[in-house]
Amino acid sequence: QVQVVESGGGSVQDGGSLRLSCAPSTSNIFRVSWFRQAPGLEREFVATINWSGGYTYYSDSVKGRFTASRDTAKNTAYLEMNSLKREDTAVYYCNVRLSVGTSDYWGLGTQVTVSS
Repeated sequence: QVQVVESGGGSVQDGGSLRLSCAPSTSNIFRVSWFRQAPGLEREFVATINWSGGYTYYSDSVKGRFTASRDTAKNTAYLEMNSLKREDTAVYYCNVRLSVGTSDYWGLGTQVTVSS
């Protein structure tokens, strides 16, 4: 069973920055994606990064403000979040797709709160 651990959430003011980390318990990773879920809303896609090539893709709502990256030596993915807005407040989840098979593994999430 693959374990996925997120960290780095917290509370910041409007315009602030946070960096989230995602550490899977395996290195056999195809891609890491970030999702978020605000109270009363469905979970939505935020960003994804291909593990081998580092290719990234973002939702329109975060493009230009968030940056997904990975450190293959540390087996850790990151989500750098800048120019945070109140509407970015949510629980952020890391999703890991392995390089073999089609199973996805989720972390328990980390809370991000942006206040004015």
